[in-house]
Amino acid sequence: MSDESLIRLAEAAGLSIDWVDADNREQRVEPTVLREVLSCLGLAAETDADIDTSLEILAHKNNHGGVPPLLTCDQHATLDLSAYFSASSRFELQAEDGGVQQGTLDDQARLPAVDTPGYYRLTIDKYQLTVAIAPLSCPTVAEIAGVDAWGLTVQLYGLRRADDGGLGDTQALEALVSNAAAHGADALGISPVHAMFGAHIDQYSPYSPSSRLFFNVLHAAPGSILGERPLRQAIETCGLGEELKRLERLELIDWPAVARSRHRLLRQLFDDFSKGGNPLQVDFDSFRASGGEALENHCRFEALHTHLRDAQGHPQHWNNWPSAYRDPSSPAVEAFAREHADEVSYHAFGQWLMARGLERAQVAARSAGMRIGLISDLAVGADGGGSQAWSRQAELLASLSVGAPPDIMNRDGQNWGISAFSPWGLRQNGFRAYIEMLRANLAHAGGMRIDHVLGLKRLWVVPAGADPKRGVYLNFPFDDMLRLLCLEAWRHQAVILGEDLGTIPHGLRDVLAARGILGMRVLLFEQHDGHFQTPAQYPAQALATSTTHDIPTLTGWWHGHDIDWRIKVGQVPESDRDAQWQAREKERAGLNRALCEYSGKNPDVLLNAEEAVDAAICFLAHTPAPLVLVPVEDALGLEEQTNMPGIVETHPNWRRRYPGDSATLLDSPASSRRLASFAQARRNHRGAAHR
Repeated sequence: MSDESLIRLAEAAGLSIDWVDADNREQRVEPTVLREVLSCLGLAAETDADIDTSLEILAHKNNHGGVPPLLTCDQHATLDLSAYFSASSRFELQAEDGGVQQGTLDDQARLPAVDTPGYYRLTIDKYQLTVAIAPLSCPTVAEIAGVDAWGLTVQLYGLRRADDGGLGDTQALEALVSNAAAHGADALGISPVHAMFGAHIDQYSPYSPSSRLFFNVLHAAPGSILGERPLRQAIETCGLGEELKRLERLELIDWPAVARSRHRLLRQLFDDFSKGGNPLQVDFDSFRASGGEALENHCRFEALHTHLRDAQGHPQHWNNWPSAYRDPSSPAVEAFAREHADEVSYHAFGQWLMARGLERAQVAARSAGMRIGLISDLAVGADGGGSQAWSRQAELLASLSVGAPPDIMNRDGQNWGISAFSPWGLRQNGFRAYIEMLRANLAHAGGMRIDHVLGLKRLWVVPAGADPKRGVYLNFPFDDMLRLLCLEAWRHQAVILGEDLGTIPHGLRDVLAARGILGMRVLLFEQHDGHFQTPAQYPAQALATSTTHDIPTLTGWWHGHDIDWRIKVGQVPESDRDAQWQAREKERAGLNRALCEYSGKNPDVLLNAEEAVDAAICFLAHTPAPLVLVPVEDALGLEEQTNMPGIVETHPNWRRRYPGDSATLLDSPASSRRLASFAQARRNHRGAAHR
């Protein structure tokens, strides 16, 4: 078999044979890696005969039987339909409001330009398809919130309130948005609230969900929806009072114990609710009906995942279920749902509580004066053994894992253990899974952060469980996905933020900026060899922030606390401690110089950590960034970081709780002073922008 034929197949499958790494070096994927990944895509490539067969399979996938179910087009632009229809064909175009336009395609078989964004039903001859007309840009921060916008980011699970049972919930979030708004914040970015596995109580990373369509019911606050009296009665019935108090007192979240207690409590609440007579029953029934097939499938998956265990009694991947249950539409699944209707309804009940809780939090944010409100966080993928992959098998690649090649942040590369969309599956199904995911994450928010936004164009994929270095970039229908994102953002009047860190294709940032999608610039990364960018050097097409959940807090970085942690968990040998400290001292001196020169202080005098955090936040306030987001950890001057990528057992990832009640979390003298100075600096920035 020749390498040329293998490369031809790989390119036809959308794989990038050649790519440029984070050090700007050209790379070429090894043939063995190409064959492994192609095999996971269902494309055999061991022999020339295999390749010929696989090329035929691809041709069928890409053709998908002729006219695709959905095409995208920009507002004010004609749509070329010459691949499917002849010139002068008669058409009928129906808008979402029922309005109808009739006419003929032009002499180049183009549909006339449409001025109003939306989804249109196009009928030509015997064919019907959807045409998504996208605005040229997502709503911008300036349009939604003005030129001085700022906000905070928070790990939802870490929030505290009285009687929270050991985990942050939507009631604590509702309190925090009011507290943040009182300090002048326009937005509050929250950690992902995607649905996890009810039966996998020890799997809790918010970036490894079961589904990105639904919510983690552990964050529900039943008392805020059902009332405190039913909640207290359920706690008493379950005998959970002491356990909930114990969990609330813990310094770190005990996820398995919290999951056990909350599921038990939610089940009791559901049983009480189901006895009838509750005036909220109508709202629950309406919610469930509007959730349709997608909600029903998720709830059925949760019930099945609990019941279909392996010989040792452990929950298992749906691929290992009896074959009759692997298809969501099978008669066996229908029969199971009827036999376990109560359990399926219970899972819908949890989703209802979460949706209504997030809705309350967003209403509270806007009512308190936030111009954006909540910013949701969309994870880059979902677990291949989860609800979304089972429900949308034709549209996700459960046999491949998403990750990242070796880069500046991680020289070993990363395998995140989550699945990606299938480029062909998306096209064949009218981008259904993608559109419903966008809508779910914009439903109760004024903005959305897209984790690893590079995934709209390409994703580094590796066979499940493989070394991340043995991967390749898989390309996606970027223009279509970008247009659909702009359209859904426009329909929801939401701002879109794209986490664009890592190995970035040339020109991608410019394309995203032109579409109104803000990139991300992190203070600690905006340097070269200890020389930090000035505020004026920050781009006007990206948000600015001090740190992220995957790197040290400002205080931790200033003290070198992250170096101690890397040595403690074995990422760095003890023998490298001096070299690590010397490098950090050089970077710290560089940041100290940048902060002091900007604020008019003596750069030869090293700021203490509190002074450095104050100065850094005001420094960011004066950048031309349309939006500045400060992690709550930095607003409070905390030392510990949220997550250490690549570390599972030896660092308490996703378990830290904040040191005060959400209703007053930001009111300490230090954080109040810090946020007041920051807000004033943003107002000064607005004044300078207007002059």
